Amino acid sequence: MSLCGDGWGEAVGSSCDINVYPWDNGVYWCESREGPISNMVNLTVTGGSVILQSPVLPVMEGDDVTLLCKTKTTPSNLPAAFYKDGSLIRKQPTGHMTIQHVSRSDEGLYKCDISGHGESPSSWITVTDKHTTTPPPTSTPPPTSTSPPGSTSITLPPSLSPPVLSVLSCVGSVCVVALLVLLVLMVRRCVHRKPEGETQMS
Repeated sequence: MSLCGDGWGEAVGSSCDINVYPWDNGVYWCESREGPISNMVNLTVTGGSVILQSPVLPVMEGDDVTLLCKTKTTPSNLPAAFYKDGSLIRKQPTGHMTIQHVSRSDEGLYKCDISGHGESPSSWITVTDKHTTTPPPTSTPPPTSTSPPGSTSITLPPSLSPPVLSVLSCVGSVCVVALLVLLVLMVRRCVHRKPEGETQMS
């Protein structure tokens, strides 16, 4: 492929406009000064009256592709037969055919034929894998406290298991009951001693 600025074509921004002729058939691509090149496309120029309009760039799996078979001089909605790799796919009364949800098996060489006008040159359709993006892993948010405002929350050490907590709760309850019993006994002794002291003084 020649440079666009060498009289081979007219540069318009990042595009290159050319007037094509049958001898311009071939593989085309573009490249930058840094080195990377684009995908290659196969351009077919025909001198006949029937042409097949198809994607020049690779299509992605799952996309819909429409092929249009038309003539240069007559209406473009004439009945046409479509072929893939030399085998008839189907005949369409309106001159266009849509391949839904293309897969790698749909990749190949396509052409069409309009009765009474002739056959189009073959065009290669390339199907590429659909690029799937994996969402980043989501982190688990820290637990939020549901305690009402103004309340204090107590965090227990992780080493205390539920059975240990129940034992500690029982021991605490027994201690509280024992203290209450001792308090009651001390109060009763004080109440019983006071009258005896008063009778001895009288």
